[in-house]
Amino acid sequence: MSCCASLISLFLFAFLTSVTVSAQDPNYVYHVCPNTTTFSGNSTYFTNLNTVLSSLSSRNASYSTGFYNATAGQAPNRVTGTFLCRGDLSPEVCRSCVAFIVNDTLNRCPNQREVVLYYDECTVRYSNRNFLSTLSTDGGVRLSNTQDITSNQADRFRDLVLSTMTQAAADAASSSRKFDARMANWTGPQSLYGLVQCTPDLTRQDCSRCLQQSINQLPTDKIGGRFIVPSCSSRFDLYPFYNESAVTTPTPPPVSTPPRSGKSGISSVVVLAIVVPVIVAVLLFIAGYCFLAKRAKKTYGTASEFDGDDITTVESLQLDYGTIQAATNDFAESNKIGEGGFGEVYEGTLSDGTEVAVKRLSKSSGQGEAEFKNEVVLVAKLQHRNLVRLLGFCLQGEERVLVYEYVPNKSLDYFLFDPAKQAQLDWSRRYKIIGGIARGIIYLHQDSRLTIIHRDLKASNVLLDADMNPKIADFGMARIFGMDQTEQNTSRIVGTYGYMSPEYAMHGQYSMKSDIYSFGVLVLEIISGKKNNSFYQTDGAHDLVSYAWGLWNNGTPLDLVDPIIRENCQRNEVVRCIHIGLLCVQEDPVERPTLSTIVLMLTSNTVTLPVPRQPGLFFQSRIGKDPLDSEKSTTSKSLLGSVDDASITDVYTR
Repeated sequence: MSCCASLISLFLFAFLTSVTVSAQDPNYVYHVCPNTTTFSGNSTYFTNLNTVLSSLSSRNASYSTGFYNATAGQAPNRVTGTFLCRGDLSPEVCRSCVAFIVNDTLNRCPNQREVVLYYDECTVRYSNRNFLSTLSTDGGVRLSNTQDITSNQADRFRDLVLSTMTQAAADAASSSRKFDARMANWTGPQSLYGLVQCTPDLTRQDCSRCLQQSINQLPTDKIGGRFIVPSCSSRFDLYPFYNESAVTTPTPPPVSTPPRSGKSGISSVVVLAIVVPVIVAVLLFIAGYCFLAKRAKKTYGTASEFDGDDITTVESLQLDYGTIQAATNDFAESNKIGEGGFGEVYEGTLSDGTEVAVKRLSKSSGQGEAEFKNEVVLVAKLQHRNLVRLLGFCLQGEERVLVYEYVPNKSLDYFLFDPAKQAQLDWSRRYKIIGGIARGIIYLHQDSRLTIIHRDLKASNVLLDADMNPKIADFGMARIFGMDQTEQNTSRIVGTYGYMSPEYAMHGQYSMKSDIYSFGVLVLEIISGKKNNSFYQTDGAHDLVSYAWGLWNNGTPLDLVDPIIRENCQRNEVVRCIHIGLLCVQEDPVERPTLSTIVLMLTSNTVTLPVPRQPGLFFQSRIGKDPLDSEKSTTSKSLLGSVDDASITDVYTR
């Protein structure tokens, strides 16, 4: 009896709660009504606006879908209006929210022709322009919780937010309602809740693009936040701010057990005769599937098929060649901002105003269309604040084009090695850049769904955003460029000598420790402001690494520091970074620390650092020898000079 009473009480509580929620006024968030064009109270526009608002709040509107539009009048007094309700809400709550906002709109924006009103439960928008099926990211609203994530959890929390929201965005863009909400485990009993939504009139590609921009603006250093634009929104928090039952897949009902006996029952012998073969068949099928999946994983580089999610991703990322031509003024020379071993890079602006960097790959690559798409899909799923994002791609005949986010402050070497610009990189910025590069590489090595070895980490492949935050570029494209390589060695060494580890430069052997070596060289360059493979001293040091090692042995490591920052730097931080850099360039790869250890060394002063051993140096012993000829390469140490200045990243699934 008590059990029944409890169930009845629970039902009544849930019922009363739902009634209370639906009876409450919607929660106001923000409104945008730019005072650019206005109307008067007795105008034709005002009459048409009242018609549209009445249509939005009428019982004939489509509240079951959560999205509705209405239009009244003719230009220039035509009014177009829409409402969008949060995807987890019932039609009744949706209608209540829209009715409330319609009554409230003229109070907040009394005579503006363009208005967007944001509430927790729904959004109402109207304009004298026809904005239907058009991506709009103007007038963004960024809101955040006042509580910060603790510093020791910040990076892990940021990665969890971005990975969760990115997956939600991919699923939302491919759904008819353009909505997704999900939960991810954070710490113990505490979970992260995320929600994304686009207006359903957008194409899959526009929805994906809008959500990517919105997610990138989320305040991931807070325990909760959101970013809203007219066409889409994204939000995360550490409490369930949406109706979980409305977005959670219901648990299937239990299967009833057949009767054991009786006239209408089936005998146990018959049941066994049916069930056992079925179970055996299922197990054999699973075993065969696992075997084939494992085999397919090993031969991924030649795969040409996509699963359902990947097909969706390909469709959302593929851009029309004409769009790329228009964005770059048909690859005009004036738009060209760089050139490397794998092609040319152009600055461009898409039709929606998004600034992009367009890499036009060399036509010499022999890779097929399906393989190219496969690699693009993998790399596009990598999302980290310290990696340059791949926004899309284009295939047109022999053309292979990659579209990246545009990073305004060029590359690290543009500032670091220019005496006129070095002063813009004070020690605090350089220390921040070192930490950001480390976090980006640790994501590639172990935190992403792929294992990625960059193999060409250097100052020119680290871009700087508007706030001088580092973003690693040219990762994940090895197979797109048709490189002949495996997970352990390569028969063709392409990269920049001076940054390569000895085992890779001389024997073609690469691993995560190859990137550690490159990171160590880069750290020493950031501290000194000098480039490793154009560094010459009269005291016997042939490159920056050997020079830094000599200063360390002499007990004068601060002599390495760039004179511009020497007087205004945290000396203990600088010495610790020099120590870490020398640990990274040790000759034995086993002795080099992992990136997770390096991040710990950078963020904690309590970690004791081991004594560094002799760096791995390598010198070219015979002038004129081709350093790319692996059969003629010498075993004597150091190859000075630069070769093909291009990224040769290796990508493989975990």
